Formats: sequence, structure tokens, C-alpha cells
Amino acid sequence: MFITPAIIQTALEVGLIYSLVALSLYLSFSILNLCDLSTDGCYTLGCAVGAITTMAGHPILAIPLAMIAGVCSGFITAFLQTRLNVESILAGIIVNTGLYTINLFVMGLSSNISIFGVDTVFSLFKGISDSPFWTEWHKLILLFIIVLISCLSMAFFLGTRLGLSIRATGDNEAMVKSSSINTAGTITVGLCVANSFTALAGCLIGQYNKSCDINLGTGMVTIALASLVIGETIFGRYSVKKGIVGVVCGSCLYRFIVAMALRLNVPTEAFKLVSAIIIAVAIAAPRCKEYFLLQKAKTEAKKAHEAENKALGRAK
Repeated sequence: MFITPAIIQTALEVGLIYSLVALSLYLSFSILNLCDLSTDGCYTLGCAVGAITTMAGHPILAIPLAMIAGVCSGFITAFLQTRLNVESILAGIIVNTGLYTINLFVMGLSSNISIFGVDTVFSLFKGISDSPFWTEWHKLILLFIIVLISCLSMAFFLGTRLGLSIRATGDNEAMVKSSSINTAGTITVGLCVANSFTALAGCLIGQYNKSCDINLGTGMVTIALASLVIGETIFGRYSVKKGIVGVVCGSCLYRFIVAMALRLNVPTEAFKLVSAIIIAVAIAAPRCKEYFLLQKAKTEAKKAHEAENKALGRAK
């Protein structure tokens, strides 16, 4: 079979983990209108902190610690932007570069660490039941619960007074400043929350794969952007709830596309090209749809005009 149940299951599991990064990019890129390029390093940071804590025998504690590490990363990025007036793109690059060394120190100056032989949140969750169904689907169920809680938390947060201030900052920062709202504070909180989701995804992927690599986060911005664009293309950008659901669905759909590419024996080295093509197609899709609808309308109008001329000719 071209697509097997195992491939679908894996695509859903990894897609749910990546959806947390896409959710982070949704907050920073779509809501705050900031380009945060520290995502790659923050993702690896979450994985490194989570892996080290898991190796110490605390897989559940690894999740909040990884998220705290992500908050610290987001705070530094925001500090560079709001206090030192560094452009958002440059601030992200600076933090991402610095995180490479920090991640190495967290990992004990090793470029790769393994956490085989110790409990993870997945193995602990698996121990709840011994049924074959639970044994096969426990990872997907746990990830679905985590992503569901994250999405509900994000929707609730963006509906609070602080969340509305963050949304307003992204829409019109000058207007928000004139309303005596501290935009530096809203940007800082927004980036801290966004990076906590990125680090959470890194922690989960580390426990999922039972390993951590220093180059793990390379290309995560591209993957998250592809998921975000696909979701917005399908669900639109009309509301926060639709945007959040679109991000999760876009991430899972992206993983399905990657899974199909793997089945077509596309080399691993070409995955970034595949991601770029996916993003380009997703961005161009609405415009192409409008173009085809316009051409269809023109054709129908032309046919109606010709039919009207024929009718007038017969009448004469």
C-alpha cells in the first residue's frame, strides 16, 4: 500500500508535535506581526532541557522546565527588540546563534545524547493500560490531549484583556501606544508565551525520539511557516479559533505531504525544497483560485453576451 495505517499514525503524531511550533509562530508572526527567527534554537533548547531532565529521572518535570527555558529565550529576544531597539529579524538571529552554544552546554558539550533506557511521558502514559489498542495508540492520545490543552489555553489567553492588548499591538502598535498600553510589555509577554510552546514541542520530540541532537531545530521555522500558511489557506484568518484549528490541521497535513514524499523516495536532502514548494503553493492557492473564478466569470459573461447578440439577430 502507498499509505499504510502506520504511516498515517506517525504523521499524525509528529504533526501534532510540530503543531505546537506552528502555534508559536501563529502568535508571533500572525498575531504580533513579528518575525521570530529564534525558533530553531529554542526548539533545540526545549529538547535539550527535556532530555537532560528525563535522564535524571523526571520526565514529567521536563515539560515545565523546558517551557520555562523557552520563556527565557523569548524574554531575551523581546528585550533586544523592545529595550535595545534591535530589529525583530536581527534579534531572532542573534538569539538563535547564541542558543547554539547554550544548547551545547546544556547537553554537556555533546552534540548528541540518547535517553534510551529511561522512562518518558509516553512510557508512563502507556503504563496506564495493557490493552493492545492502548499500547498502539497511547502516543497519539497523549499528544492529542497535550495539543488540545495548548490550543484551549491559547484561545483563552488571546481572549483575555492582556491577550486582546497583544492582538491590538500586532494590528496597530502606534494606536496601542496612544492608548497608554505598554507595547514593550505586550511584545515581551507574547514572545515568552510563543517560545514556551516551541520549547514544549522540542521537549516532546526529544522524548518521542528518545534522543536529542544539536542540529535538531534546523529548518523548524520553515516547517512551522508551511503549517501556518496551509492552515490559513484552508480555514482563513477570520477568527482566533479558526486560526488555531487551522494551524493544527495544517501541521498534520504538512506531515502527510512529507510522508508521501518519503514514499516517493524523495531524498532527505530535498525536504527543504519540498517545504519551500509547499509554502509557495499554499500562498499562491488563494490568488490562483481568484484568478480562475474571474476567468470563469468572464467566460460565462462572454457566452451570455454572444447568446444575447444571436437572439437580437434572430429578432431582426
